[in-house]
Amino acid sequence: MSATIATPTPLQLQIRVAPDAPRTRWRATTCRARPASLPDAQVVTGRKGVSEYVEAAQQLTRWPDGGPPRWFSPLECGGAGGRISGAPTLLYLPGIDGVGLGLIRHHEALAKIFVLWCLHIPVKDRTSFEGLVEYVERTVKLESSRAPDRPVYLVGESIGACIALAVAARNRDTDLVLILVNPGTSFHKSKLQSLSAFLDLIPEPFHLNSPEFLNFLTENFMQMLLTFIGRGTYLEEGGQALSEFLVDVLPRETIVWKLQMLRIASSFVNSRLHAVRAQTLVLASGYDVLLPSREEAQRLQSMLENCRVRHFRDNGHTILLEGGFDIVTTIKGAGYYRRSSQTDFIADYLPPTPSELKKILDSFGILNFANLVMLSTLPDGKIVRGLAGLPEEGPVVLVGYHMLMALELVPLVAGVLSSTGINLRGLGHPFLFNKYSEQLLPESSLFDVCRILGAVPVTTFNFYKLLSEKHFVLLYPGGAREVLHRKGEEYKLFWPEQPEFVRMASRFGAKIIPFGVVGEDDICDVLLDYNDLLKLPFYDIMDKKLNKDSVKLRADCTGEIQNQPIHPMVVLPKVPGRFYFIFGKPIETRGREMELTEKENAQHMYLHVKSEVENCIKYLKEKREEDPYRSILPRLLYQAVHGHNAEIPTFEL
Repeated sequence: MSATIATPTPLQLQIRVAPDAPRTRWRATTCRARPASLPDAQVVTGRKGVSEYVEAAQQLTRWPDGGPPRWFSPLECGGAGGRISGAPTLLYLPGIDGVGLGLIRHHEALAKIFVLWCLHIPVKDRTSFEGLVEYVERTVKLESSRAPDRPVYLVGESIGACIALAVAARNRDTDLVLILVNPGTSFHKSKLQSLSAFLDLIPEPFHLNSPEFLNFLTENFMQMLLTFIGRGTYLEEGGQALSEFLVDVLPRETIVWKLQMLRIASSFVNSRLHAVRAQTLVLASGYDVLLPSREEAQRLQSMLENCRVRHFRDNGHTILLEGGFDIVTTIKGAGYYRRSSQTDFIADYLPPTPSELKKILDSFGILNFANLVMLSTLPDGKIVRGLAGLPEEGPVVLVGYHMLMALELVPLVAGVLSSTGINLRGLGHPFLFNKYSEQLLPESSLFDVCRILGAVPVTTFNFYKLLSEKHFVLLYPGGAREVLHRKGEEYKLFWPEQPEFVRMASRFGAKIIPFGVVGEDDICDVLLDYNDLLKLPFYDIMDKKLNKDSVKLRADCTGEIQNQPIHPMVVLPKVPGRFYFIFGKPIETRGREMELTEKENAQHMYLHVKSEVENCIKYLKEKREEDPYRSILPRLLYQAVHGHNAEIPTFEL
């Protein structure tokens, strides 16, 4: 049962029963007079800026008697309207401040895919670390019993991350997903140790003017001000409001208590890391000056059996409150969103939002200057500019050439999605989903981008399921051999001999669309290919690491297609030319199911598709010679005259 609390400010509160709260009857009151029993509060966060954060936090922290820890749910997260079916529960465990509003910038996005509850620890509360662990543990068990087929997510910052790890160590058989944000397990290596010793010696209020305390506030919270400012709020105003609030919420006595708790929590958890089985994602800030988060993330990854790491080199300790960071995008990119006991890359996939799509395109700077030319072929064979030739409904299998380093992948998938709303689901190499490959290439964001855009591991089951659900499937028979081709092999197909996809496509009556893409030779030149790398001293060591545990997809094939080692490429960028795509005439398989079960007929269809892909590439290579805007200078001049968003002409069709 709920009741609305009237307040004298524009910010409203609403009482809501927490997951493990007793079923008591609530009464309306003001935010300054807490009800007799208040285990939970539901907060309207409004506009997401410093002033709104402070205003909402003040309402949570200024009840006279403080009270015990409690769960609250932001108002925009309270209703089921707009939330995805079967959404799992997410429990947010705050850092040293204990307010529980660390996810304020992400509430609306999280509310669409999670049932969100945040832990609030009042300023005067002195519940021990063990007590907090037990409190969270009770809620976890309750949520797990309510939905035993779904995971429970624990998002913890610093000391909250320690609570999450402790709960996971004590509940090894519970399905948990831990998101650890700059975890406090490295307390013994951090600056916080010296701050703790300093505050033990300095009485209140003299600590307010000490450099150590001011540095703690500045380094811990102020970096977010540059990007986390509400509408109509100047930097100075936001900084002053936040500083005044932090002094209230973190008095000397509270800081001393929290730092002592963090010391205990760090020791407690570090002695039990071996017991943690939960799926874990560590988010580490490169500019965290309070904790050595980057090094600690690597340590946790080596000690936890099911742990992955994401580094954010330009973010500080309060990364959740800093602009440019999106926790939902991070969870999706890591492949950590699931609504059942096992990861289902198809059922649990969340398409990219417009903002995510824009951010992805912006991150591939040089490709934005390639000014795509997309052509398609109508059923009558006429070639048109645009994607009118693509079917409106699936199942569809798009089969084509994989450009060097998959340069075409992001422009292709993003271009089709933005133009038609069609989300191409690519069948990706297992290397993209392997946690060991991420350890070898920790700074690479391409893997996460592929997952956000819909890539799934290339397996027969995934191919079957995608077609059965009428998806548009993006397939590259040449795989890694085409992506990592040698010098002089551009636009050469390396397809296996067997008609791998034809029979599966015909089983569901899927249309097969051959496509070609050219432009890699106008973007870069290969300086060192695999043959060159093998000649380098000590490269054999890296080669073994890269390919030690990689899945051999073409082990049963013969010839060059069998040779698919994973390796880096050394290229020399060029002044960007232009990318050209063409989708060929759709090839029908509906009604030919029995015919294509015959090996000979399937092979004939397979060779026909391959020939069409080669013809598409040949057509584009010839026609681009007629494009007056192939070079970047004419394109820039055209945009200067007609506007940046103007569609740049190309060759005559």
